[in-house]
Amino acid sequence: MFTVTADLVLPSTVTGSWPRPRWFDMSLWGEPLDTCMLDVRFREKFQDALSVVVSDQERAGLDILTNGDYHCDEDYAGRSWHHYPLQRWAGFEGDHLQSEETRSEWLKYPAGTLLHEIYTGWRWPRVVDKIEHRPLDYPKLWRMAQAKSRKPVKFGTCCSQVMSLFLDIHTPKYKDPREVVWDMAVAMNQELLALRDAGCRCIQIEEPTLHFMANTFGKDHEKVKFMIECYNREVEGLDDVEIWIHTCWGNPNMQRVMEDTSYAASIDLYLEQCKGDVWTIETKDRNFRDIELFERFKSDMQKKVCIGGVSHRTLQADRPEDVAGEIRRALKYIPPERLIVSSDCGFGRQGCNRDIAFYKASSIAQGCNLVRRELGLPESYVPAADPALQTDIVPKTG
Repeated sequence: MFTVTADLVLPSTVTGSWPRPRWFDMSLWGEPLDTCMLDVRFREKFQDALSVVVSDQERAGLDILTNGDYHCDEDYAGRSWHHYPLQRWAGFEGDHLQSEETRSEWLKYPAGTLLHEIYTGWRWPRVVDKIEHRPLDYPKLWRMAQAKSRKPVKFGTCCSQVMSLFLDIHTPKYKDPREVVWDMAVAMNQELLALRDAGCRCIQIEEPTLHFMANTFGKDHEKVKFMIECYNREVEGLDDVEIWIHTCWGNPNMQRVMEDTSYAASIDLYLEQCKGDVWTIETKDRNFRDIELFERFKSDMQKKVCIGGVSHRTLQADRPEDVAGEIRRALKYIPPERLIVSSDCGFGRQGCNRDIAFYKASSIAQGCNLVRRELGLPESYVPAADPALQTDIVPKTG
């Protein structure tokens, strides 16, 4: 069900995470949100930070906003993106280095590389009991951000599948790792239903592992089929919500984590077998590899496709003309009413600074307007591009 993009053609947005203001130097560190909100310093800084990220994105001219993932801790290389649910659900305990024997082959890199530093430095809870839902406060987090804007705020969360890559089992209650993934999907579904009940109508499920697994095992492998079942269980009952499925090829400290980044093996899985309304893909950083694969779906595309018009990995602030060129490139294979434009992935998690994120985001909005103008479509107002609203205006002299 298209709820936020039903009447929008070429809407602009960003993936989710956003660089923090330098003064926002507080994190939850595993504590419940309500506990931290009792600290007047945290309460003020967190509320003000949400106002900032919403304001930044509105000024950039984006049609769909995010909360910047400011509830995630400011930890090394963005570990909290996975860690936030694991710290709060029942069945997990501790903070441990993952052994070489149990670490996924996808997470092993040579010594002396940044990804080796990240994946050997990250610590994880162990599975020690039956995994059960405990509140993640997603409804409250969304309300706090949505209250600051009349534009829709998209709320994103890490998918249960990708969290399972980091877990060691230390309990006889689980004989099969697949049971762990399934129970996490059930727990996440309970939280997403609460988020829906709070009024959120745009939920983004981030990084199902289907594109990784299809490239490794083949799209018809039993492991891939099971993960599709897990993903669909995670979003069960959200028929009145616009569900976005975000996929990229890694973003810990802006790093790509895979060598084989083709979507060829997974395109049918995401477009036809996964419940949802929008599939987001990484395109800009990959020079739009695989974009031609969408041509066979062009005349009967049920989902919308969200392309990355700017890369989160480069520090060059793209120009609106650059983004418009990438949109025209995508329109050869995806109809305009089925196209959304975003960033490849989030700008936070030790990513770029706020200025670069802001101007990349504004270039997305302005690039969409350039193409809308060519197609005779209504444009969105972009305050950042309004000559009368520039920070410094040189006065005319006689």
